[in-house]
Amino acid sequence: MGKTPPNSADIGQWLKLIRADGVGPALFARLIKRFGSAERVLGASVSELSKIDGIGFKTAEKIAASRDKFDAAKELDLAHKLGVWIIHFDDERYPPMLKRIYDPPPVLYIKGTITREDNLAVSIVGSRGCSLYGQEQSSRFAHLLASAGFTICSGLARGIDTSAHQGALSAGGRTIAVQGCGLANVFPPENKRLFELIAESGACVSELPLSYEPLSVNFPPRNRIIAGLSLGTIVIEAAPRSGALITAKAALDYDREVMAVPGKIDSPLSRGAHQLIKEGARLIESVEDVMDALGHIGKQLEEHVSTAAERALEAAESSLFDMSQLKLSNDEQKVFDCLGKEPVHIEQIIVESDLAPGSVNAALISLRLKGLIKQLPGSLFVKR
Repeated sequence: MGKTPPNSADIGQWLKLIRADGVGPALFARLIKRFGSAERVLGASVSELSKIDGIGFKTAEKIAASRDKFDAAKELDLAHKLGVWIIHFDDERYPPMLKRIYDPPPVLYIKGTITREDNLAVSIVGSRGCSLYGQEQSSRFAHLLASAGFTICSGLARGIDTSAHQGALSAGGRTIAVQGCGLANVFPPENKRLFELIAESGACVSELPLSYEPLSVNFPPRNRIIAGLSLGTIVIEAAPRSGALITAKAALDYDREVMAVPGKIDSPLSRGAHQLIKEGARLIESVEDVMDALGHIGKQLEEHVSTAAERALEAAESSLFDMSQLKLSNDEQKVFDCLGKEPVHIEQIIVESDLAPGSVNAALISLRLKGLIKQLPGSLFVKR
């Protein structure tokens, strides 16, 4: 990865203000609107702060007493060491799709790159404890959409999220992972290699300070960012109280499209997605369905996306018959060489290939999409 982009010019002041007690995204926006800059808010008196709509005298006192407690210089030094850059809402590099939601994060921590291509993004979310069917659908939709130029957004969680990121990477596409912790941490820890791969060909982002731990309270706010970055959200397998449904609700609140992939009617994992469909979410079976759901934008891209998806599928099918045309990465070749006609468990593949678990997972997803291997129940894999 190249040189880390520069931070927003006055980011230190923004970091201090957003970390002051009682200041959330909505109040932050009102403070900036009233005073004109983070620096002026930090210098305002308790009396001046208390005149802002929604701020009483007690809240104004809390803000004034805590606005210098966050060590911005230390945070910026750690960001530099980690290769993370930090931007605020007024920076022209701030994602325009995210800017349009009513509670955008005032600051964004980024490891990787944010580009204009990411304005054309679709989120894929779902259950951590997903089925094999859910994994396959997640990687399939991500792979085909990424092949057509869409950026795939998700949350780096186990299950559907992981498969979505891997599907996008296997297509050579862009993907964005939104973390529910600071970027000095990786959650879940077994996705460390995946985190690095995403940062190399997309971005890992968070609104939280670098060292923040992955606490459960962080994930609902994280989900609004996933929804806000995207034109629409696809839900693949979700329990009735799943975090994926929080993302879907946020997408609806932001007037973004909500789509759902149907599953088995007797599976608890299908209930959340099926409930969304009953409530009006678009039932999705193909990338053409996704384009139809995206309305005017999808209509403009429909022919291009269909052609790209056909090419991706043809490439996978042709690879079944002509191994000489394939260009496997070193990791893919190592994993492929571990397999034969008899099923092999993923743990055995990790041991025999001497690769990190995340690298093995990414290679397995790619080999499946290329049609070279297939997955069996119980984390078993076999050559086709």
